[in-house]
Amino acid sequence: MSEPAVRRAIRRSRVRRSAVAAVAAAAAAAATLLVPGGASASPAPRQGVLAAPDIPVANVKAHLAQLQSIATANGGNRAHGRAGYKASADYVKGKLDAAGFTTVLQSYTYNGATSWNVIADWPGGDTAHTIMVGAHLDSVTAGPGINDDGSGSAGILETALAVSRAGLQPAKHLRFGWWGTEEAGMVGSSKYVNGLSSSDRSKIEAYLNFDMIGSPNPGYFVYDDDARLDSLFKDYFTGLGVATEPETEGDGRSDHSPFKNAGIPVGGLFSGADYIKTSAQAAKWGGTSGQAFDRCYHASCDTSANIDDTVLDRMSDAIAHAIWTLGTGSTTPPTGTVFENTADLAVPDAGAAVTSSVTVTGVSGNAPAALQVGVDIKHTWRGDLVIDLIAPDGTAYRLKNSSSNDSADNVITTYTVNASGEAANGTWKLKIQDVAAQDTGYLDSWKLTF
Repeated sequence: MSEPAVRRAIRRSRVRRSAVAAVAAAAAAAATLLVPGGASASPAPRQGVLAAPDIPVANVKAHLAQLQSIATANGGNRAHGRAGYKASADYVKGKLDAAGFTTVLQSYTYNGATSWNVIADWPGGDTAHTIMVGAHLDSVTAGPGINDDGSGSAGILETALAVSRAGLQPAKHLRFGWWGTEEAGMVGSSKYVNGLSSSDRSKIEAYLNFDMIGSPNPGYFVYDDDARLDSLFKDYFTGLGVATEPETEGDGRSDHSPFKNAGIPVGGLFSGADYIKTSAQAAKWGGTSGQAFDRCYHASCDTSANIDDTVLDRMSDAIAHAIWTLGTGSTTPPTGTVFENTADLAVPDAGAAVTSSVTVTGVSGNAPAALQVGVDIKHTWRGDLVIDLIAPDGTAYRLKNSSSNDSADNVITTYTVNASGEAANGTWKLKIQDVAAQDTGYLDSWKLTF
């Protein structure tokens, strides 16, 4: 994170449980629209949208170890104009190229030295609705910059690789950026944004920034620049029982600023820099009051030892949650008539399936090809859950499979179902089954938008 004259506290928060198993390729989320229902009264459930996968913190730390090795081999830093920065960019690009991304090194000159942004596009998705995620890759000259901002760079890199492992087919286009020369005042990200045409800027629906997500005395701060993106992260952490605070330390100090100034909605997470943790914050998040969130901020001791694994794990998972939530949703917000059931329904632990009903009336013809199914399930391990939408004629549409790798809490999302082969009117059911022991929960509410 760069250091301007005016400081504010960057916010990031979100708590998630650590995964007990590495993400397997087959368990990754796929974001595809469901096919129309057949004539059979009870066909096998059809595959739909799955939740975001867990991001193994061990994988994120492996990237940090590589960035540390690069710094060690190149004068102790990865700063603009130094060999360590170019080696860092080459490392990131090599991983993305191998994973099937279309990547470019966008070069520019600053203070007589050449630097590069790494831009990676995942094939597919509507480019008129682009979700962009970024972090700065450079360090200061004083040290290797493993928390600032190797942590954000590694977190979004591993999430990008999870997109590849999933073979994700998002509705919206996904783009990732690793920025150069942030420490000199957001130079790389400014070059990128200023180089976009007004048309291309308008296609970026959201930019999410992750600058320092592994602070050793961490806080959980959420950027509050855009209400929708702010709620996306706050609600996620709330579902995990983790309190957050608005970001203030990083306003004007990181790479979301050029995007925000260009009128692009921005959001992000932050675990704190050299601001001092208060006693109230220590009571809320743990750690040590009266000390900086990162005592090695912009110092030589910002090494691979300067990372809190728990916050790094939680915030990396939060990145995946945001990408899957924003990227796999419909490109048009749901509008129309809403039918909702807000009655709580207990979901038995490792028990029989339960159903909740919504009766649709007064809608002519068939259901839409993009029926929106909003689901709010509070559960201590969502990987145990199998969720189906049952049409009035008994046709089952699979919304979510169980997965031992899906280690987060709660299912709070909107699925898209092609139900155009179904009569709209009638009783629709949400069917939920907990297929494994030791975790419990309940359906809070669900709704259909026609």
